[in-house]
Amino acid sequence: MKVTVLVGGVGGARFLLGVQHLLGLGQFGTADVRSDEGTADARSDEGTADVRSDEGTAEAEHQLTAVVNVGDDAWMFGVRICPDLDTCMYTLGGGIDADRGWGHRNETWHAKEELAAYGVQPDWFGLGDRDLATHLVRSQMLRAGYPLSEVTEALCHRWNPGARLVPASDDRSETHVVITDPDTGEKRAIHFQEWWVRYRAQVETHSFAFVGADNATAGPGVTEAIETADVVLVAPSNPVVSIGSILAIPGIRGALRSSAARVIGYSPIVAGKPLRGMADECLSVIGVDSTSEAVGNHYGGRAGTGILDGWLIHEGDRAEVEGVEVRTVPLLMKDPATTAEMVRAGLELAGVKP
Repeated sequence: MKVTVLVGGVGGARFLLGVQHLLGLGQFGTADVRSDEGTADARSDEGTADVRSDEGTAEAEHQLTAVVNVGDDAWMFGVRICPDLDTCMYTLGGGIDADRGWGHRNETWHAKEELAAYGVQPDWFGLGDRDLATHLVRSQMLRAGYPLSEVTEALCHRWNPGARLVPASDDRSETHVVITDPDTGEKRAIHFQEWWVRYRAQVETHSFAFVGADNATAGPGVTEAIETADVVLVAPSNPVVSIGSILAIPGIRGALRSSAARVIGYSPIVAGKPLRGMADECLSVIGVDSTSEAVGNHYGGRAGTGILDGWLIHEGDRAEVEGVEVRTVPLLMKDPATTAEMVRAGLELAGVKP
């Protein structure tokens, strides 16, 4: 089976763990960090589904491709930071900080402290020492002319995530936010990272803009992964700045609408609140209520001009989305096994079996 998932953020990464668990792929976050050597051993015998054919060659019974949001990406401190790609890579490779849900585990902050001592801006962004190594490698490769997709593939060799992580685009397509500056009272546009991390979305906000998206193209393999999939899943990620940022890139929405695979979405709203993050603040800015029905209609059905064939909402909730089959299932991602049952429900709604 070929499964393609549109993801962004911590929730999307955890959703991917559930897909892996159901399909028998990946390490389930058990990379062996060898403190005596200071390196992580992403053991290949555990990191992939190894199904032997009659000829004795290794074949992957299932294929998982994650199309990952790049709207949060930014240059800071002279390095390129790709939060969603790194969160997915660390989570699937066993290197995530489980308590925070983002960043490298066993992190230290000496570089951040030294940067602060020099008065380097921005002072509101936390740059961990281990995480910095990833950004340095990425930046060096980007400056050498490698596209982000190839850089991501190279970085994944270190983590062996058990899934193919592909950036939604190799081109610049950054999410910016138009706010009223709390100091000057004037409108200005800031990068999403500043809005999200510095202001925690608690500032008067007017709109979002996907800067560069109009001139961007879908990353290598993105539309192919959607068009050749047996099922496409839209993770319960932020509908505006994660999934919305992906859909803003020309060619991706069209691929979803024309794919022979059924497209199944998962509501990020449970009892009127997002599963995590600040999706409610983002939805409010674009005039969409924080309900499963409103988000489902925001995506829309493929029978009309939207992208969905099926919409999964949390038990006890209700939604009507024209042309879309709606089912209720538990949507709390407590652990990979629980999340796997969410994924199973989505595959059943799509009419496919792992």
